[in-house]
Amino acid sequence: MIDYDDIDRKIITVLQRDCTLSQRDIAAEVGLSQNACWRRMRRLADSGIIEGNHARISPEAVGLDLTVFMMIRTRQHSEEWSQSFRKQVANIPEIVDVYRIGGDWDYLIKVVTTSMAGYDAVYQRLTSKVELETVTGLFAMEAILENRPLSLP
Repeated sequence: MIDYDDIDRKIITVLQRDCTLSQRDIAAEVGLSQNACWRRMRRLADSGIIEGNHARISPEAVGLDLTVFMMIRTRQHSEEWSQSFRKQVANIPEIVDVYRIGGDWDYLIKVVTTSMAGYDAVYQRLTSKVELETVTGLFAMEAILENRPLSLP
């Protein structure tokens, strides 16, 4: 874990809420000079705590009306298979999140796409390139909490 203090926590909290604020506004909100705030923000980025600044896009507003969570089980666990799998999921733009998980399933994949036909195209593309034992899709009906800011320790 990377060391950070209460002021860093305040900066991170402000940035998670709105990363478009000016450096001056962030500094004022956390009680620092603009230069001191910039140095801390630079250190947080250089240390890997801040991984970038991104705009959050409404999927529905751009026609991405279907979110599917794919649960995957595989019999393959070799390094070669894992590298192939990682390469394939990285090459499918509708796949927005991929997790290797514990329990009865091996992977959880989040797919955001236009329609059932869009999901089927992702499914076909993935299963034609990688050997999988079982794939099931869980279709999201409503996002209750999504992209929630991290609660810092």
